[in-house]
Amino acid sequence: MTAILGISAFYHDSAAALVVDGRIVAAAQEERFTRIKHDHAFPTQAVAFCLREAGLTAAELDHVVFYEKPFLKFDRLLETHLAVAPAGFRAFLKAMPQWVHEKLQLPRAMNRSLGGGYRKRYIFTEHHESHAASAFFPSPFDEAALLVLDGVGEWATASLGHGSGHQLTLTHEMHFPHSLGLLYSAVTYHCGFKVNSGEYKLMGLAPYGEPKYADVILGQLLDLKADGSFRLDQSYFNYCGGLTMTSDKFSRQFGGPPRRPESPLTARELDLAASVQKVTEEIMLRMARHLHQLTGSKNLCLAGGVALNCVGNGRLLRESPFANIWIQPAAGDAGGALGAALFVWHQLLENPRTPQKPDSQRGSLLGPVNPAATIETELQGRQAVYRKYPETAELCATTAGLIADGKVVGWVQGPMEFGPRALGNRSILGDARNPAMQSVMNVKIKFRESFRPFAPIVLAERAAEYFELRPDQESPYMLIVAPVRDDKRVPASPAPARGLAQVSEVRSVIPAVTHVDYSARVQTVDAGRNPLLHELLTAFDRLTGCPVLINTSFNVRGEPIVSTAADAYRCFMATDMDALVIGDFVLLKEEQPATARVLTTRSWT
Repeated sequence: MTAILGISAFYHDSAAALVVDGRIVAAAQEERFTRIKHDHAFPTQAVAFCLREAGLTAAELDHVVFYEKPFLKFDRLLETHLAVAPAGFRAFLKAMPQWVHEKLQLPRAMNRSLGGGYRKRYIFTEHHESHAASAFFPSPFDEAALLVLDGVGEWATASLGHGSGHQLTLTHEMHFPHSLGLLYSAVTYHCGFKVNSGEYKLMGLAPYGEPKYADVILGQLLDLKADGSFRLDQSYFNYCGGLTMTSDKFSRQFGGPPRRPESPLTARELDLAASVQKVTEEIMLRMARHLHQLTGSKNLCLAGGVALNCVGNGRLLRESPFANIWIQPAAGDAGGALGAALFVWHQLLENPRTPQKPDSQRGSLLGPVNPAATIETELQGRQAVYRKYPETAELCATTAGLIADGKVVGWVQGPMEFGPRALGNRSILGDARNPAMQSVMNVKIKFRESFRPFAPIVLAERAAEYFELRPDQESPYMLIVAPVRDDKRVPASPAPARGLAQVSEVRSVIPAVTHVDYSARVQTVDAGRNPLLHELLTAFDRLTGCPVLINTSFNVRGEPIVSTAADAYRCFMATDMDALVIGDFVLLKEEQPATARVLTTRSWT
């Protein structure tokens, strides 16, 4: 037996993943344990979970691998600050303490986290190698073209390559400071959202605006080539040596300084979002076409933070030369921990690989499980009122009835998801047919902006009836946006609203998950990856004739997705959620003790 522990830490979404004899055994982000959103600290609790899941001690690990090379990244930091000196001195001083005390002392930190039990050498892979490995090795393809797009690794910001069998090679790179991820984050910052968190908001905001600035971005901010490579004019940006993402020149070009967080959104922000989204999709398409010319492959694997841009992914699926696309569900830095472990197993140890159908990611359901006894003890300790449904059919029928009656249901089942998306095990569910549900769930449950779209979950075998997908096309990880079929749409109003007012218009027979441009971020549910969720959707379809539900992550703004029964109950009681279904137990809000209703979580604003 060979056990390999992969670790990502210190930048965004620290995580750990464990691979045993090539099989993915466990993976989790540190934030789910510490309850600190996007926790970048060393993933001590995630490591401990992975070891428990495998029944191993640190001493029994064969290899421990970190997902990037810190000294190479430090080299980039020093060179960048020297290039812009003295302008970047404040940023340099701010960065140095963490580098000196943590990032350059990684072996010491890993020894501490592993309790001194691991005595072998540590391995350090390159950042984009880890991303590429996370995309290719779990994929169902024997060979595939590889596309990695993110903010920046050590130096690389985009990488092209090819994987075959148990080996992969990255052949072309773009280097910092020229970065699609950083361009998108710069506009995210200028629109008043948090970098490395608010990019989802910007993508959701884009359909409300017009891409008025796309030509300006393409003509002045960057020099785009036919192969998708480009250079950014750094006079518009400040991320190389400053403490902000954009410069005064950017502000002059785009109508003023960055929007203050939480202030009203204006037409400028809507149009900036639409513009950078259009540019992003164009760059992704050009890179994909060039990559297809280089490799001749019919298969494409994607990873890196930009691969979470599901609107761009949808266009790749529809318009690129690739017939098949597989995207790592934990495409950001968290997934680097998994990729690093798989890279060691296949690439360095040269172990053979047999691609699995539909993939070897196990539905990305790789985190902790709440045992039934633990759930019941937690509920009893809180004097919660509940009913137990040990029969799956009865549990699903009851839950489907609640949702059909207009109830918002928290749903906690089985292993926690690995990656940023709740895929049906730590979810809040609602009726997609209800036109008021988007607003209700955003404002009263999630405590977030009303324009934010919700994603549908749909029976895989019925998905092509509602969305423009091939009958055999899967989207199990909610990473592809597809248009709603014409026959499911509702005729547009003769006097359509403009701007954010568009959110209240009914556009289809599933209005709560149909975005303003008639698109939806689709998650297909099959009985193989998630049999319980498939049974719930089947029960709802049987009851209503609709195989579609709203699925959003079980959390509120500013908090990570819930993990434990305690997390779930606290969030349930502190929001306007109507019911909680956790394991075999069903709880109704109206039946809970009044004392429990004063429960609060961390600040959500």
